[in-house]
Amino acid sequence: MSTSAWPGYLASLRGTRRALLALGLWSLVEGGPALVSGRLVALAVDGGFGAGKPWTGVGWLAVFGAVSLLGAIGSRSVFARLGDVVEPVRDALVTAVVRGVLHGDLATSHRADASSVARITRHVEVVRDVTAGLLVQGRSLVVTVVAAMIGLLDTARPLAVLVLPPVALALVAFALLLRSLARRQRDLVLSDERCAAVVGAMASGLRDVLACGGERTASRDVAEAVDAQAAASVRLGTAGALRGLVVSLGGLIPLVLVLAAAPGLVANGRISAGAVLGAVVYLTTGVGPALVALGQTAGTAVLRLVVTLRRLADVSTVPEPPVWQEDQPTGTDVEVRGLTFGWGTAAEPVVRDLDLALPEGRHVAIVGASGIGKSTLAGLLTGLLPPSAGVVLLGGVDVRRLRPEVRRDMVALIPQESYVFTGTLRENLALLATSATDAELALAAERVGAGDLLARSDGLDTLLGHGGVALSSGERQLVALARVYASNARIVVLDEATAHLDPATEAMAEQAFADRGGTLVVIAHRLSSAIRAELVLMMDGGRPVLGSHAELLSGSPGYAELMRAWTGQLPAGART
Repeated sequence: MSTSAWPGYLASLRGTRRALLALGLWSLVEGGPALVSGRLVALAVDGGFGAGKPWTGVGWLAVFGAVSLLGAIGSRSVFARLGDVVEPVRDALVTAVVRGVLHGDLATSHRADASSVARITRHVEVVRDVTAGLLVQGRSLVVTVVAAMIGLLDTARPLAVLVLPPVALALVAFALLLRSLARRQRDLVLSDERCAAVVGAMASGLRDVLACGGERTASRDVAEAVDAQAAASVRLGTAGALRGLVVSLGGLIPLVLVLAAAPGLVANGRISAGAVLGAVVYLTTGVGPALVALGQTAGTAVLRLVVTLRRLADVSTVPEPPVWQEDQPTGTDVEVRGLTFGWGTAAEPVVRDLDLALPEGRHVAIVGASGIGKSTLAGLLTGLLPPSAGVVLLGGVDVRRLRPEVRRDMVALIPQESYVFTGTLRENLALLATSATDAELALAAERVGAGDLLARSDGLDTLLGHGGVALSSGERQLVALARVYASNARIVVLDEATAHLDPATEAMAEQAFADRGGTLVVIAHRLSSAIRAELVLMMDGGRPVLGSHAELLSGSPGYAELMRAWTGQLPAGART
């Protein structure tokens, strides 16, 4: 889906033409009672009860009953074929959302995108349910109103002339209100999502909120989000009440006009008493209830459908495929120019105007407070996140325009949560090095400290369950480290990839990668990683500072404070 979800939605409906045709044919059967109800009542009164022929009147009412039974059969058949239409629509929307999640900007954000699950389970189900509701109720309302108006024109034309203008006026007023209602419905949807996002962010970061004394600010943000959601609900409710009033009057005024005009028309002989009663039947059982339902049910359903499809379009857009650069990187130098990134157009950038040059073979540690943007920078350096501005060059080529196979061969990112799949230890270690020998895989495991895994009874043939369920968190990280060590990647980024290892094993793994050659970037879990690195990039919310450990101790008060918090004392050479 592109700027609108309607093309995809309508295309999925067109794919169910046979089912829609069947619904249309059964709708004609279902509309039979609305078409002939008033006419049959008029015949029963004028040609039966009113003419002293009660059995004739009963006969016409029996015909009415038979037609009603036939209409019920039509309604039942509509329900029986409903799934043939709504389920393909639902499947098409789920496919669009999943495609947008997998290929959109959040696909590689390394964050659990719970909102995507909400879109699939809530937004798509709204479209599915509303589509079903419109096919059942909306279709029935249209059929009923049209059939009733045709019957009214045939049975009591003088009264129909009085009825048509207020009905048409109510429908026009309803249509004019739809734009305002749609805007308010969309405001409510967005306020719902914002409220959920604010509360979720506060709950997930509760420890940090308490640690920095931000309870009052967090409470204020949550209260503002809840108040905005409540205000949006009130505005929508007010507009909905106005809409209901308009369509209710559209159903009531015609009935008042008929009752007011009927005595004079009957007295003048322009219309029979039976025709008046038939007109009342058409209005009270057809037009009036249909208009009320249009305002209270079908109108709301249309609004929800319009707003939800528009919201799905916002999150289901698949970007155009990138134009890959054919130039091959020259070496593995990393150069960053004016790099800026924020999570959203209105969000404060977590990385701003960063310039950085890392010659091939450097060992760099990135340090800073939690949430400062270290993992985000890792995603930018490896091309997994698109920068808001600036560029990351690998060997002189934009990392985002490198062909995926070239980038995969050059760059490896190991996140904190390691991926282990069902298979042998050999298969897991060889994932990025399919041609590696057993000896090379075993050497990789030994170098990063995973020798104990090899010492198990089956060695490389040890079977690992799904997600490495039989392994500890540290052992899963060792599998991921050994896997990348065995690969050809010349730029390795460890994003707290040793967080579950003891300090000695962490030092062993980092040293192994440093000795292996290539460029090593470590998102530090412990500040000992910074001491071991050649260069340290300090991120503190301002412009990042790059230098050696000693240089930052003397030149960066923020870095010195981090070291003091870690060691419990002010390191020698630190500037106060």
